[in-house]
Amino acid sequence: MKKAIFFSVIGVIMLVGVLGGVKGLQINRMIAQGKQYVPPPETVTAAVVESDTWPSVLTAVGSLEAVQGVMVTAELTGKVVKIAFDPGSAVKAGDLLVQQDTTSEAAQLRSAEASMELARLNLERAKELLPQKVITPSNFDSVEAEYKQAAAQVDAIRATIAKKTIRAPFAGRLGLRQINLGQTLNDGDVIVSLQAMDPIFVNFQLPQQELAKIRQGLPVTLTSDALPGATVAGTITAVNPQVDSATRNIRVQATVANAQERLRPGMFVNVTLALPDVRTVLTIPSTAVLYAPYSDSVFIVENKANDTGDAPERVVRQQFVRLGEKRGDYIAVLSGLKAGETVVSTGAFKLRNGQAVVVDNTLSPEFKLAPNPQEG
Repeated sequence: MKKAIFFSVIGVIMLVGVLGGVKGLQINRMIAQGKQYVPPPETVTAAVVESDTWPSVLTAVGSLEAVQGVMVTAELTGKVVKIAFDPGSAVKAGDLLVQQDTTSEAAQLRSAEASMELARLNLERAKELLPQKVITPSNFDSVEAEYKQAAAQVDAIRATIAKKTIRAPFAGRLGLRQINLGQTLNDGDVIVSLQAMDPIFVNFQLPQQELAKIRQGLPVTLTSDALPGATVAGTITAVNPQVDSATRNIRVQATVANAQERLRPGMFVNVTLALPDVRTVLTIPSTAVLYAPYSDSVFIVENKANDTGDAPERVVRQQFVRLGEKRGDYIAVLSGLKAGETVVSTGAFKLRNGQAVVVDNTLSPEFKLAPNPQEG
């Protein structure tokens, strides 16, 4: 009985040893095959690192403001007897907008003009009598003062009538009417908005460190979602001498022609300020960059010689870079690359360092500095 148990245990141990040895051989063979495995080359597109000259520009968000813009209001209390404008129409300087009731002032004016005429006649007689010493100089002064008082009374009534005859202070475009016929206007009541929109101001702010670069006369271009695909040119006409102590920004004002009145006061626009200096930069397609929190990188395509004498194999090497400004489909590289090197432009996300690649640019997208995407 003991011998049978002993031989059984020995048999189990031998069986486990044989199975373990076989499995160990299989694992070692798989490890060896894994070390010898070379992944097939990945197909990518490539682009050459190019040296280009970019004009220096500053960008900001601006707000449009009318060169002249007011809310036309009533100066005196009176009833509206005539509305002489159409909402939204263009007017010239001096055009009649609203006429208030001036019948009472007109009657007072006729009385004051009669008094002034009588005072004028008395003054002319006094001038004839004074050299003859028929009247004293004091009497002549009294007559002259009465005439001046009568003339001033006439001027005051005419000024009242002029204030109740409300005219456009400058040429521009009117807004929505805020009054009705027969309405009694009080001092300061709003009648209509009047805005002069050609030319038009654009106000924007730039950081104080850019102060040395900006000056009057520099060109600016505007873009807006209200003008899809269009740009509007203008010129800097004023730079605020004071820097905002809260934001450390300086306010800049440019003037833009607006003959078609496509730009309206209150709109926001994107402002691009072109500076006179030009920078030389290294550019690559922005799709070539692998963005990461620790550092951005690209894959450089290099030739690797082999021992068989065949054509060199193309492999990639990951290179960390420092990036600069982005324009269109390109991005500037400040350090990490040299002009003439070839980088993977698309498909970099599936690569690893040292991997073999096949470059096929037949499907490469067209990279532009000023792309104009259109809906398909």
